[in-house]
Amino acid sequence: MTPSARVQDAIELIDKILTSSRPADGAVLSFFRGRKFVGAKDRRAISDQAWRIQRTHAKLCWLLGTESPNGRLLVMADLIANEDMTLDRVAGFFSGARYGAPKLSENERRMGHRVEDYKTRTEMPRAVRLEVPFWVLPKLDEAFGKNADAEIAALNTEAPLNLRVNTLKAEREAVLNQLSEENHAPEVTLLSPLGLRVHGRMNLASHKDFRAGKFEVQDEASQICALMVNAKPGQAVLDLCAGAGGKTLAIAAAMNNKGRIVACDVATGRLIRSKQRLRRAGVHNATLRILEGDNDKWVKRQKGTFDRVLVDAPCSGVGSWRRNPDARWRLTPEDLERLAKVQDRVLHQGADAVKKGGRLIYATCSLLPEENQNRVDAFLAADPRFKAVPWQTVWPTAVKTPMPEWPFPYLTLSPSRNGCDGFFLAILERVS
Repeated sequence: MTPSARVQDAIELIDKILTSSRPADGAVLSFFRGRKFVGAKDRRAISDQAWRIQRTHAKLCWLLGTESPNGRLLVMADLIANEDMTLDRVAGFFSGARYGAPKLSENERRMGHRVEDYKTRTEMPRAVRLEVPFWVLPKLDEAFGKNADAEIAALNTEAPLNLRVNTLKAEREAVLNQLSEENHAPEVTLLSPLGLRVHGRMNLASHKDFRAGKFEVQDEASQICALMVNAKPGQAVLDLCAGAGGKTLAIAAAMNNKGRIVACDVATGRLIRSKQRLRRAGVHNATLRILEGDNDKWVKRQKGTFDRVLVDAPCSGVGSWRRNPDARWRLTPEDLERLAKVQDRVLHQGADAVKKGGRLIYATCSLLPEENQNRVDAFLAADPRFKAVPWQTVWPTAVKTPMPEWPFPYLTLSPSRNGCDGFFLAILERVS
């Protein structure tokens, strides 16, 4: 593939991401699925550029002087600002050759000169420098105070590949040794006693141990969430917003396949796809149930039935921006208002299913107070049947690794402090 053709493919991919309603990873997969002729090296270069543009989107817009650039402008600005190329060299890639990018217009050249001029300036606004929507910045300042800049910057780094060893089929040490022999250079995770971290890429679909169910892809924060449910063999557990079933798998392993887990969700497709994961992992104590929404009749009939109810609520996903950098530019204030109402509803829906002495675990992959502690505080004020259980009292028996430093009763994990996705968890016990 010629440099000009590679630039044109990058432009088309960026335009697809900008106009698609799908997350960027789905748009990238769809793009290359229709381009079988693109070689592995070119595919890697094009996708790497697309992700880099997502991670520096605010800076590139500021350099260009526009809030809504197209793929051509973003690719041009990326090559000048992030690859440190001159405009004249970049213009050579926009050659108009066959399969290549058309030549730069006079207006595009003018904007390219602006990028060259502005890229050395230091007066970049804070929200631009931190690659965060300006309206989200005060919310993260509230969450992290003087550490906000470091926390926000960590959200824009590339996340490593985290694996959870499935204790129903393997031990962490054995999987660690196997991956080490294969030169994947795995490391044990510091917080999760089940986790391994791999820097780089693995072809999981063809890996024999993955296909055998010995390990799953799961971020360390998500592993901690499943462990903090602290489900015991023989108990009844409700995973109310199970999604693709990652935490259901982890909880089943913690219960040693003994007891009962019901994994529920309104997203039919994701829940059905989890069947294959359950089968591969050797999980036998989980059943799947598709819900009809807030007023699902089956859930209403489960009053006081479960020892543990996990509500991993729909949220903004701010804590997973490392893996989904485009999500920050899709989020709106209206989304947060809508999500807060959903979070309140699923909390109250899950609460009724908890038996006396049982626990309701509320979790999000968000770092925003209005989705986290504000929701829990509002719930406790409205439902006197529950009290908060400080996470520090559960960790020693549930996780059994050294506790992270976090002095508050609800647990927050973050990329900067803990090296994992941003995550929030509150443990509530039914006392009456």
